[in-house]
Parts: sequence; structure tokens; C-alpha cells
Amino acid sequence: MTTATLENRNTRTAIFAALGALAMLGLGYAAVPLYDLFCRVTGFGGTTQRASESDAMLAAQFARSAGTPTMSIRFDASTGVGMPWSFTPESPTDTVQIGQRDMAFYLARNNSDQPVTGTATFNVEPEQAGRYFNKIQCFCFTEQTLQPGQEVRMPVLFYVDPAALDDPNMEGVEQITLSYTFHRAKDDGGEGAS
Repeated sequence: MTTATLENRNTRTAIFAALGALAMLGLGYAAVPLYDLFCRVTGFGGTTQRASESDAMLAAQFARSAGTPTMSIRFDASTGVGMPWSFTPESPTDTVQIGQRDMAFYLARNNSDQPVTGTATFNVEPEQAGRYFNKIQCFCFTEQTLQPGQEVRMPVLFYVDPAALDDPNMEGVEQITLSYTFHRAKDDGGEGAS
């Protein structure tokens, strides 16, 4: 084998290795949004669905014609490490008609002496219910800033999709738990901000 042939092979190998590294780097950056999209589409991991007003109206029409079966909803709230807020559901449980819009409220209070911006993460249990729990409006869609000592009521407008009644994986599910955890926003800059 000649020196020129060996150099050509080494150059091709280096190019393929660089392309492979760039492809893996690109996949690494794309993994989080692709996983998030997968979870939102399938409800995997208890990820709730975001619904439009027209989706909610269709579900309500179903509920009126189906004899309005009900589901118990339990509300859970917590705060992350370094988050100086009190955060609780206004009511720990509610019984809702499947397909009908309902509203729940959470109470948040900034216990610090400075403004704090937080963002809420959420989950639904049991996991298979995530694809049927639809939020129309929610404080979790945007960051929330509370001034020192400020207390607010934060609404969640939601419904349980009637398709849950046809899913064999939902058989025997009598209660859905909606959990929120408030964390400091990454750009908040306060103590404990990450």
C-alpha cells in the first residue's frame, strides 16, 4: 500500500469520525425536545395534554349525551429546594364529570423579602391517565413572578377526555392525581437558582 493511499484512507476515516461526532452531538441536542414531543403525544410518563377550547367543547357535548360519568381528581403541590414559596391546592380533591370542563385553584405565597420567579413542573398519576387529562389554561404554561409577601390564586382549567372510558388500561382507575412542583426559574438569579 502506498503512502498516498494510506493518507486517503486516514483522511476519509477522520471525515467519517467527525461527521459521526457531529451527528451524535445533534442528536444529543434534539433528544430533549423529541422526548418532550413523544411524551405529549402519547401521554407517556403521566404527561398531560394541552387542549384547545374547541376540544373542550367536543368533550362537553359527549358528557351531556353519555350520562356524565365522574372521576375523582386529587390535587398535589410542592416546592423545590431553595424555593421560598408556600404552595398548596385550594381544595385537595374534586369530583368532575368526564368530558366537562372544571377549574381548580392553587394558592402560592412568596415568603421571601425579594421578588421570586418560579416555573411549575407537573405530572399526572396513574401514568396511563396523562393522555386523557387535558389542560386548557394553566399557570404552569408560563413563569410566575411573586413580589415579597404576595399571595395569589392560580387557576387550572381542565377536563378528562371521554376517550378514557374506552381505554382498557384505564379500567378500574377511580382517581387521577394532578401534581405540581414550583421551582425557581433558571434566570431568576436568587439563592438556590440553578
